[in-house]
Order: sequence, then structure tokens, then C-alpha cells
Amino acid sequence: MVDAYRLRSPLAHLGLEARAQNDADISGTGVVMREIPYRGLINIRGDADNPEFISGVEKAVRHAPPVEANTVAGKPSTTRIMWLGPNEWLVITKPEGAERALNALTKSLKVDGLHAAVTDSTHARTCIEISGPRAREILMKGCAIDLHPSRFGPGQCAQCVVSKVGVMLTQTSVARNGDPTYELYALRSFSTYLWTWLEDAAQEYGLKIG
Repeated sequence: MVDAYRLRSPLAHLGLEARAQNDADISGTGVVMREIPYRGLINIRGDADNPEFISGVEKAVRHAPPVEANTVAGKPSTTRIMWLGPNEWLVITKPEGAERALNALTKSLKVDGLHAAVTDSTHARTCIEISGPRAREILMKGCAIDLHPSRFGPGQCAQCVVSKVGVMLTQTSVARNGDPTYELYALRSFSTYLWTWLEDAAQEYGLKIG
């Protein structure tokens, strides 16, 4: 883990906090974007058919790894587990919960004969959140997967490409008026390019920084 005093958001140089203060009123806006940095991101691998592995993960983070493809276990306000593949998942925590979850998973899965791996990737990626009535249209400009509400909704996820950048995409919620909210987890080295592309794509719909 990086020392707290040395942390710097991958998009800090874009001055998003200052821009968010200027865009405090987001009512009537087509798209709202913001960076959510410093979340705990822990990659785990194991055998989904092994009850010992499943119970070990559940004991550590209070959620069993989902076995249904492209789904997420847990709610956005808590620790979540995102399905990445038949034997791979991503545990997402709040910043203050990253170290605890990492230690708990390492301890819980360190069992003789149990084939599992726990890797801290917290500082490898950042999260870009997109919400608003035109959020789906923005992603559809650069993403080939079907984002229609009947095919992709809250609690679902996918590893995909958005404008040539590989991301882990999930829809976290849908507002009462039907507006979706998405999270894109991108490698920090591509995050500036991705943000710039998304911001440009959102201009025609009206963009504000949250």
C-alpha cells in the first residue's frame, strides 16, 4: 500500500475539484462526470467450485464471489465483488477499507492445499463515474457492448473497451426517472486520455463535473 501522504489522484492535474465547485448545480444536466479515486481494488483468483474458497472469501469480506458471469455482489455503498472471469474477481472497497480487506482475504485464503491468489491493485486504476439522462449515449459512442436497459442494468458488469481503453464497467444504479449511473475502472496510465475522450463526447449533451 502507498503511504497516505504520498497519494495523488491520477486525474488530479485536471483540477476536477475546482471545476466541481463551479458546477455545484447539476440539475437539468445531460451528463455528470466525476473521478472517484483511492478505492480499494483487490484481485482474487480461485476455484468457484471449491466451497472452501467461496467460504473463505465470504468470511473475509462478507460477500461470496458471484458465480454468474458479468454480475456484481454487494451494494455500491459497501464492499463489492465484481466477476471478471470463471476464476477471477475484483473486490472493491472504500479507501479506508482497502488494507483491512486485503489482510482479511490473505489470511482467510492462506490454507494448505487451497489454490488461491490475492493481489492488491488499488493504485493501478482509478474510477470514473458517469451519470445523468445521457450517460448511456456517451458510452455507446465508444463501447461495443449492448447497454440497453433490458440487457445491462444495475448489478451487472463487463470487461470491455471504451474508445480503445480497456475498462471494467459496471452500472451501479438507476434513478427514479430512469437515469443510469456507471463506473469505469481504468488503468491510471490511460485515465487522462479516457477522461478527455468522455468529456469531449459529452459536450453536445451538456456536461458538469460532480
